[in-house]
Amino acid sequence: MKFEAVLFDCDGVLVDSEPITNGVLRDMLAEQGWCLSVQECMDIFVGKAVIDERSRIEAETGKPLTPEWMAEFRARRNAALDAQVLAIAGAVPAVAAVHAGLQGRIACASGADRIKVEMQLQKVGLWPYFDGRVFSGHEMPRSKPAPDVYLAAAAALGANPARCAVVEDTVTGVTAGVAAGATVFAYAPSGQGDVLLRAGAVLVFASMAELPARLGL
Repeated sequence: MKFEAVLFDCDGVLVDSEPITNGVLRDMLAEQGWCLSVQECMDIFVGKAVIDERSRIEAETGKPLTPEWMAEFRARRNAALDAQVLAIAGAVPAVAAVHAGLQGRIACASGADRIKVEMQLQKVGLWPYFDGRVFSGHEMPRSKPAPDVYLAAAAALGANPARCAVVEDTVTGVTAGVAAGATVFAYAPSGQGDVLLRAGAVLVFASMAELPARLGL
């Protein structure tokens, strides 16, 4: 299939942010009495908005998840990302190639808040490819695993979702892309591909350098 547009997730696909974000989250949860390793924290929260896990956080800490706590989390997270975040290996040339091959018909459709997504893209040199085409699940009726953010991105690009490729790295995100009717390509550098295929991805790839060829560009 010749794709009309390619829609990228952000965290874990374009930027290597998950260990940084979950390091901050782990520290803040420990301060509230819920002690996890970074890996345990990632296993629970990667692909999800922290607020969507409110009931579990409150059950484990015995404390309410307040707007003030969420504001502090976002501030500490953003400071850590601003200092440390890097692009996923190979992501910048891969995005450049896809952008050129599709005459700019690409978008970033993330479950994260817009401030975080735009800051990260600017930090790692990807902003010129996505300026004006960033979509946040926080601004949709439903976030991932619902398809809303991908449907909004496709509509803004004037593309039929069934002729869009989605690039994802989590079950939550793959589920959202499939629900949108798109063809989902799963980035799985650590060999976790089977679970993403079961969620509906059409293929798994381990290096972003492979992506343009996988997309037929």
